[in-house]
Amino acid sequence: MYIFFQWESEESPAMSPVQENSRWPRVSKFTLSACAATVAELVTFPLDLTKTRLQIQGEGGSRQHGGSVQPPKYRGMLSTAMGIVREEGPLKLWQGVTPAIYRHIVYSGGRMLAYEQLRESVLGRSENGIFPVWKAVIGSMISGALGQFIASPTDLVKVQMQMEGRRRLEGKPPRVHGVYHAFTKIIAEGGIRGLWAGWVPNVQRAALVNLGDLMTYDTVKHFLLRNTSIPDNSICHGLASICSGLVAAIMGTPADVVKTRVMNQPRDSNGRGLLYKSSTDCLVQSVRKEGFFSLYKGFLPTWFRMAPWSLTFWLTFEQMRRAMGISSF
Repeated sequence: MYIFFQWESEESPAMSPVQENSRWPRVSKFTLSACAATVAELVTFPLDLTKTRLQIQGEGGSRQHGGSVQPPKYRGMLSTAMGIVREEGPLKLWQGVTPAIYRHIVYSGGRMLAYEQLRESVLGRSENGIFPVWKAVIGSMISGALGQFIASPTDLVKVQMQMEGRRRLEGKPPRVHGVYHAFTKIIAEGGIRGLWAGWVPNVQRAALVNLGDLMTYDTVKHFLLRNTSIPDNSICHGLASICSGLVAAIMGTPADVVKTRVMNQPRDSNGRGLLYKSSTDCLVQSVRKEGFFSLYKGFLPTWFRMAPWSLTFWLTFEQMRRAMGISSF
């Protein structure tokens, strides 16, 4: 418990937020980020499942049945969600939530810790205490890419588990029966490298999403604090998180579509994809066969998920920091 409660004595000199935060062990900040991300993931996971189903719908490998092209089964976010509840049961909206939580423990904990270290130590603030936008861009993309590369195996398992309900409705045998089975099956088919299938679009998406999320939140929040009368409270955090969720959805959806399709495609005995040779090939095929806006399939559920996810995460994260005696992010 010592790592969480290092209270400053009354005789200690006052310290700036940067100095104060530097006293806290990195494991404490990692834990707080992971806990806040877990709360946000549980609240918004049904929207992530809906988004994934919409993104897979219409790709070449899943539309062929008996030599003919089937029309899209779902035509919108609400239709997709209601279809899942009606055909598979309401609890299926949380199918794959376990690896999703595992992923965010690694991903969100890692990206938040990395960004804060880059901001306070490596890149550094300017003399007036402001973290310039160009540094925020670099820091957010690096931290997002690093966190996602480490967490990519859990993301692969999450995507595959999310699609099991649809496979059963199509009369196909299940590919995986749980988190452990999914990991072992992926390793058996593609080796350790198979756990990082689709990692390139995965990391690209994470870098773009974090550019929208972390950079926007950090910049908007401190802009409001410097230029308005809004105090450092939940209103400020909520406004900044709404902006960050929108920008993250706009920047991350195309890479998210490519990532989902590459991860979900069937593979041969050597672990090579049968539909796409690479993320670039997936991008080109999607645009050529379905048009540019196929890259924004699932944008509304992505945004509708990112907005409450960002709001839930940042409000929870900031309140947890305050409760633990750590200054605001």
